[in-house]
Amino acid sequence: MIEALTRRWWLFLIRGLAAVVFGILALIWPGIALGALTIVFGAYAFVDGVFAFAAAVSGTAGSRWWVFMIEGIVGLIVAFFVLTEPVLSAISLVYVVAIWAIVTGAVEIVAGVQLRDMISNEWLYVLAGIVSIAFGILVLRDPSSGALAVVWLIAYYAILFGILQLAFSYRLNRLGAVPSQIQRTA
Repeated sequence: MIEALTRRWWLFLIRGLAAVVFGILALIWPGIALGALTIVFGAYAFVDGVFAFAAAVSGTAGSRWWVFMIEGIVGLIVAFFVLTEPVLSAISLVYVVAIWAIVTGAVEIVAGVQLRDMISNEWLYVLAGIVSIAFGILVLRDPSSGALAVVWLIAYYAILFGILQLAFSYRLNRLGAVPSQIQRTA
């Protein structure tokens, strides 16, 4: 599994880049209409879901393909929901984003813990999951704080998550370049 994962390190790179770009755009235009943010978030959830799904079906994750499959399906469902109902209120979007972040974070923690069997001291994917869950809980605690505050919170979350995904992809790429660093389990 780890060899397939290191060969497809670029899937995590693209996920990270999409998150960082989304976060930066949200920071540059914090006063954008919530409808536009809804569409941008829906597009991000779609890209994230497609690449998580691609990691699952491409054989990248080996026997643990189902973890990435769940993450990809959740991302695609959220994208479909957000993009087909753009007139939803800001509160509805806030709840969708929070629940999505919590579910995605839980799945990422499971995947990260399972990756520890193959990559020594792997913590980046687990940390990304913890950041996702913390973000979801923060959003759920005060959903009426206003659309602008939510935009900024989403932007910072996306940038942090994206940076962690970029670091993880870099680590996978380096492991693939130096096969002796890959921890083999019996």
